[in-house]
Amino acid sequence: MTVHERIEEPVHGAPSADTETSADPAPLPGRRTSRPGTRRGRRIGLWLSAGWLAIELVAAATADLLPLAEGRDPSSTLDAPILMPPNPLSAHPLGTDRQGLDILSGVIFGARTSLTVGFGAVLMGITIGGILGLLAGYYRGKTDTILNFLNDSLLAFPPLILLLALSSVVQPNVRNVTVALGVLAVPTFFRLARANTMTYSQRNFVLAAKALGATSPRILGREIVPNVLASTIAYAFVVVAVLIVAESSLSFLGLSIQRPEPTWGNMIAAGQTDLAKHPHLVFVPGVILFLTVLSLNQIGDWAQRKWDPRARKI
Repeated sequence: MTVHERIEEPVHGAPSADTETSADPAPLPGRRTSRPGTRRGRRIGLWLSAGWLAIELVAAATADLLPLAEGRDPSSTLDAPILMPPNPLSAHPLGTDRQGLDILSGVIFGARTSLTVGFGAVLMGITIGGILGLLAGYYRGKTDTILNFLNDSLLAFPPLILLLALSSVVQPNVRNVTVALGVLAVPTFFRLARANTMTYSQRNFVLAAKALGATSPRILGREIVPNVLASTIAYAFVVVAVLIVAESSLSFLGLSIQRPEPTWGNMIAAGQTDLAKHPHLVFVPGVILFLTVLSLNQIGDWAQRKWDPRARKI
């Protein structure tokens, strides 16, 4: 049977040529069926999200060099106006808080904290959880049983209690908060790496490498890791967004970085008492947090559609 004959052969259960059907052909399996307008909207959203994150990353990295008003040391703002409303033409474009600290400076230094914690915790989760997931998914047997049991035990432990325990034992600084959230991210990346490794270890290119005498470390490093890493990085952006929200929530509750070191969460907590008369104290860091999380989710969705084979058919 030739290729053209196979294409023209009716699919089981499909209507015959004599049956009246729609003029539009059925979409091929795996082909994207989204409309041009949808793709254009996704592309615009992706570029806006990438632009916002790029501006935020540059501002956070160069915050010490920018001509910003004081946003961290209340002893330096004794003569500064307090509760000043936003005024783009003044020295405080986004206003000041009750201590006279500049809100623009606060949200920029808060971006440094949130992005450091989010990306640092995800990097820790990918490193530890990814390596353990690769080992469990490839070697199976007792290795998989032991590592899976340890991972399930960590998942069964309530995250809030773990964070409360860590905050009572160690000082809540950027490093310790990053480590605490990184520990919580390990089980997620363990399961993702394990599931993908179990799938790819049965593929023909891995079986061919085994037949040619390749060692297990070589198969893991050359054949499996590049495929697993693509889908892991695609999912990592979404996890970064979740961890940034988690850090902001902890700061709001007083369990993370404390004032006067600014974070988006503790800025919202400090401004809630004056919310009725001075809504910018909560509105500004809340909007920055919202736009950052939204941008990370947009980039994560794009990365999953591009790099995750399962998401390409959605």
